[in-house]
Amino acid sequence: MSELMDQVAGDLDPLSKLLSKIPGFKGYITRQSRRASDKLLRTTIANHFEALWQRISGLQKELINEGEIVYVDDLESASIKLRQFIDRVRTASYGYSAFFAAVKIGEEELAKIYEYDLALLNSEEEVSRAIDNVEASIGTDGLKAAIRNLTTLSQHCVDAFNKRAEVILGFTQNQ
Repeated sequence: MSELMDQVAGDLDPLSKLLSKIPGFKGYITRQSRRASDKLLRTTIANHFEALWQRISGLQKELINEGEIVYVDDLESASIKLRQFIDRVRTASYGYSAFFAAVKIGEEELAKIYEYDLALLNSEEEVSRAIDNVEASIGTDGLKAAIRNLTTLSQHCVDAFNKRAEVILGFTQNQ
């Protein structure tokens, strides 16, 4: 959790950072807009990561064309993890019904959720840089390490989304 907290630390509070990253995002301000806001947020995240996943697919084709077939399976591992993350983000129940149906949602709970949401958005930049590194490493000795880093970051995305769900479930159980 401290890694996620460090990632969102800065001048703006988590809500302000979220609002600055997603055009049209209203936040979870009113109970009526929570589900719509959550859907918008997760659709945005999934779409951004979908573009990254497509870049990885393109790199796999490039590896085949460059005769670096031995690395295609390694890159597939990163691709599968990122696809798993995208699918979880897209298919989770919008608004986490039990949580968003709750009458009382404190500022502290919302701040924690915003921190996770912001961490998910910020991880897009990290994954993109890792993909850039893989692309730049094709044909060099650093390719295996670059792919390993991308795979690790892809798994971190899955883990962060799972932790977000755990936090939300924890709130509903404490009500």
